[in-house]
Amino acid sequence: MTSSKPVSPQIRWTVPDFRRVAATALHAQPLAPEQAATGPSDFDLNQDVAAPLLATLRPAAVLVPVVARDTMSLLLTERTDHLPAHAGQIAFPGGKIDSGETAHAAALREAHEEIGLESRFIEPLGYLPPYRTGTGFLVTPLVALVQPGFTLTRNEAEVADIFEVPLSHILDPTNLRIDSRLWRGAERRYYAIPYQHRYIWGATAGIIKALHRSFQNQ
Repeated sequence: MTSSKPVSPQIRWTVPDFRRVAATALHAQPLAPEQAATGPSDFDLNQDVAAPLLATLRPAAVLVPVVARDTMSLLLTERTDHLPAHAGQIAFPGGKIDSGETAHAAALREAHEEIGLESRFIEPLGYLPPYRTGTGFLVTPLVALVQPGFTLTRNEAEVADIFEVPLSHILDPTNLRIDSRLWRGAERRYYAIPYQHRYIWGATAGIIKALHRSFQNQ
C-alpha cells in the first residue's frame, strides 16, 4: 500500500540560511539516552509493536552530511546487499559507537571508513534527537555541512553506491510520505522519500522526518 501527496514548489536553501536555522534547530550536544524514550523511532507509526527497552539498544551514530554547494544537497549511501542489518537500503554514513568513543567521533570515523570523507571538509552543526531502530540501535545523528572539494572512496564491503539528493527535495515535507508493507505477517508503516529511481525509507527517512520537525519549529 502506498500513500502519496502532490509535490509543492521546492524551497531553495542557501548555506547561510541552513547554518542560521541549524543554530537554533539542533542540539549543541547529544541528548542523554533516557531522553530517547520520547524521541523519534521506527515505532512511531506502529504503536501496536512493543519498543525494546532503552537499556538493550546498542549505541550508534550517523553523519547527516549536507553538501554546501550552490544547490545544496544531502549525501547518502546505498548499503551492499549482504550486510546483516539494513542490507541494500539507503543510509547515512555511520555505525556502532565503540567503547569510550563519542557520537561525534564515531560519526566522523564511520564517514571516513565507509566513504573516505575526510574530517577537514566537515563542519559539525549539531545533533538531532536519538533515533530508536527496529533492529536494536539507538542512533545519534550529527548534522554537518560538508565543503565541496572532497574526494570519496567507498568501502566496497559495505557501500554499493554514494549519491546526492537536492536538499530542496529532502526538506520539502510534501515529498515525505507514509508507505506500508507486510513484515512478519503484519502490515507495518514507515516513512519514505522517493527520488528518481531511489527509495529512501525506514530509519533514514525517519531521521529526515526528525530533521523536518526540528527545522519547522524554527
